[in-house]
Amino acid sequence: MLKTSFLSAIAAGAFTALPSIAVNAEQIFEIKETTTKQEQPLPLEQRAQITYDAYILGPGDGLQIELLDLPELSGTFSIGPDGTLYLPRLRALYVEGLTVEELRYFLTQQFRTYVRDPQVYVRPVKYRPIRVYVGGEVRRPGYYTLSGANDLTRISESAETNILTRGNATEIARSVMRQLPGGASSSPGANGLSTFGAVFPTVFDAIRAAQGITPYSKLAEVQVTRRRAEGLGGGRIRTNLDFLSLITEGNESQNIRLFDGDVLSVGKSSVVLKDQLLKAGQSNLSPQFLEVFVTGRVNIPGGVQVPQGSSLNQAISLAGGVKIIKGKVEFVRFNREGTIDRRIFAYKPGAAADAPNNPVLAAGDLIRVQDSLLSGAVGVLNELTGPFVGIYSVYSLFNEAGQ
Repeated sequence: MLKTSFLSAIAAGAFTALPSIAVNAEQIFEIKETTTKQEQPLPLEQRAQITYDAYILGPGDGLQIELLDLPELSGTFSIGPDGTLYLPRLRALYVEGLTVEELRYFLTQQFRTYVRDPQVYVRPVKYRPIRVYVGGEVRRPGYYTLSGANDLTRISESAETNILTRGNATEIARSVMRQLPGGASSSPGANGLSTFGAVFPTVFDAIRAAQGITPYSKLAEVQVTRRRAEGLGGGRIRTNLDFLSLITEGNESQNIRLFDGDVLSVGKSSVVLKDQLLKAGQSNLSPQFLEVFVTGRVNIPGGVQVPQGSSLNQAISLAGGVKIIKGKVEFVRFNREGTIDRRIFAYKPGAAADAPNNPVLAAGDLIRVQDSLLSGAVGVLNELTGPFVGIYSVYSLFNEAGQ
């Protein structure tokens, strides 16, 4: 059983509308959805009623448009950079912002001028790359352009038919953020089917593009906000995902497909989530290694590549370990908010990971093993006596040459 809260412009289907709220002067409704585990396969009549009501068309999308029994008006067409679709007879039509189902209805009305009782069928065959914003607790927030194997014409018709009719529905229904190509679902309000594998960008791809997570990322609280088609009431729809269950349990229902303009936000924890970090480090969600800098009284100072989830003591070990005469350890981290986390503590090789004196590392951390009183005094003496030793050596060299 999974319960997810949505913010949406309208309430539809099996949703319960709660009191409306205003966000940025836009009226929206808080929608609470309860989805249940699908135990029975979808009826055949529902499988035959595929509708496209979530994917919003834009420049770069390719469409297969068929007028029944009129091949001269049918074909594959692309939406131009200005959002227009150029068709025989109709010429240029502005279609950006429509869903596939709205476009089908619009074309049916337009073709009535030339065709008696036109039967129009529209099918997406090529999807444009999407641009999404990835924010929250990721290593590098920002806008990212994602694209997968987005040309469905390269997928055999038989394979596509098998996937649509095989009945391998996801365990948890996702009737609002639909997962079929083009946002298709079996029917309005029905339990959705899964997407073609590895065809469309997903939440996993977006987080990975943002260079993965940080030690404070809270994958159990990932939020996706999506623009809703004007024909469905406009506004935005928002869902909360337990993305951690994808990594720990393989729950693919939480790895939803992303659409153009989506905003993804990863929650932040006040403490380091060590177990989550180690689990994510075993996947390709984040880079396998990160770089920290170890200096001071170590045998091999400099940049050190450590695996994700490593602690301070592991970095010191990879730097050749500490020298015999050493002082305390200084740890410095520059946080993204502009603050600095600086600690000085005694070196304890047996300290537990994520202890105050053995923190879990993030990329760019600085570790300096300070001098002890003895090593510091020796260093001062070397600096003071070094010039005199050099002068005496030169003098001795010339003195021996003169004799």
